[in-house]
Amino acid sequence: MRPVAADNGAAMENPAALRLRYQQENITASEFADILNRSGLGARRPVEDLPRLQRMLDGATLLLTARDAQSGTLLGVSRALTDHAYACYLSDLAVDTAFQGYGIGRALVDMTRKLAGEESMCLLVAAPDAVGFYEKIGMPHTERAFLFPRRK
Repeated sequence: MRPVAADNGAAMENPAALRLRYQQENITASEFADILNRSGLGARRPVEDLPRLQRMLDGATLLLTARDAQSGTLLGVSRALTDHAYACYLSDLAVDTAFQGYGIGRALVDMTRKLAGEESMCLLVAAPDAVGFYEKIGMPHTERAFLFPRRK
């Protein structure tokens, strides 16, 4: 477990004065399934298949979390694959819907990019309802990406 940023509570305009802890850490497949479901991304991920989720976590080279600093509740996760030299694929960005709009997703993207390194580009496939978020944070759109869909 490596802290990435101790806390950003002061930067958030959260009426509940939520204080966050961002860190690089491993999480369980059950925790991953839970945050995917609470974010709405569970509809597009195999959340009922915990062994597959565990393989997804095991294959990630960069896993960042956002937690409530007081309770430890997982509020967001960024799961990426990177070589830290040229490319970073941000495979999952999930933030609990009750905490969206407070900068958690933006902070996770920023930290993912920082830890992937300045020489790495960052690529992702946005869920249809998340396109506006990525536009809002200034992520450039590309017309040159291609995709072989998964078979299962």
